[in-house]
Amino acid sequence: MEFEVSTVIERSAAVVWDFYAVHHVQNHPRWDPDMSLEQVTSGPIGVGTVIRRRYIRFGVFVEGTMEIVEFDPLRAFGAKIRDGQTEMTGRATLAAEGQNRTRLTTHVDITGADPSMAEKLTPLVQRGYDSIKRLIESEYEPGT
Repeated sequence: MEFEVSTVIERSAAVVWDFYAVHHVQNHPRWDPDMSLEQVTSGPIGVGTVIRRRYIRFGVFVEGTMEIVEFDPLRAFGAKIRDGQTEMTGRATLAAEGQNRTRLTTHVDITGADPSMAEKLTPLVQRGYDSIKRLIESEYEPGT
């Protein structure tokens, strides 16, 4: 099962990248308060970084891991996620749409999931993206 969400953020790709990818562990719980992340490997986030995930979805507590498999600054951030028996991949891309305007898009593929799950998950992820937009636009000034 696959789905995609997108939003346009009125900030540069550098600012969006810093918030979304470089500080993913710290910021993800801010746009998804049901999620808790802890970096397991040391050093700055990049390919090979392993992150422990804990969250509640649809009333069920889930624990898993996320391994960063793509870290292409200002362009793409990809992860392989294992939550219990569920395996998925997520890939976020950034596309500059002007000097201080960036489209952030995430494509998610959940192996073996029923396609009807997309109807449940897409609005949750889109709500998170709406929060990302609000947080970045309210906290970051262009050129910082």
